[in-house]
Amino acid sequence: MRPLMIFAAGLGTRMRPLTDTLPKPLIPVGGRTLLDRALDLGHGAGAGPVVVNTHYLGHRIAAHLAGRDVAVSDEAGEILDTGGGLRQALPLLGRGAQEDGGPVMTLNPDVVWTGANPLAALDAAWRDDMDALLMLVPLERAAARQGAGDFSLDGTGRIVRRGDYVYGGAQIIRPDRLGQIPDRVFSLNRLWDLLIAEGRAHGIVHDGGWCDVGYPGAIPVAERMLDA
Repeated sequence: MRPLMIFAAGLGTRMRPLTDTLPKPLIPVGGRTLLDRALDLGHGAGAGPVVVNTHYLGHRIAAHLAGRDVAVSDEAGEILDTGGGLRQALPLLGRGAQEDGGPVMTLNPDVVWTGANPLAALDAAWRDDMDALLMLVPLERAAARQGAGDFSLDGTGRIVRRGDYVYGGAQIIRPDRLGQIPDRVFSLNRLWDLLIAEGRAHGIVHDGGWCDVGYPGAIPVAERMLDA
């Protein structure tokens, strides 16, 4: 059983006006909120403990999670970005930033998947010689994606910057090196760059559907994918 961090603290500015009164993770897609879909993936992969961070309209997310076996990492005072948010949540995940307590899973809730559970697939592919394993999606199959790709894969499955693969928003990563980054607010891209330089960041490719639900027009695209 691996700990799971779900990043739900974003402002959702691209999703306005839907996010004027509702945090993006609580937007329904196909009759189920994005956050509940993410939690379903975690449950299906046997994840635990599960932590959700909050910032914008965080009280709405906390109320939505009330009574569930899910911890909330409150970032009400200052949004910490993905790296800072994960580091703050490590005690709730049973991990420490200064020691190797084992890898954790992270998941972005603002995407919709079909096919194999991405967290379960990452868990099955994880090896002890990895420090990060990212789930990638070919750019041509990245529905509603705006922008270029993020990574390429070399012949050994290691990732390098720039290429025709999109980071799908699911990964397994060792958090111990987070303690080496002095900033309070920072992106996990900082940690990825360290691991890529050392050849310890890997990727696998999702073989199902994937949709980036980042703006209102992406919702019907995701729902058509789910209905296919």
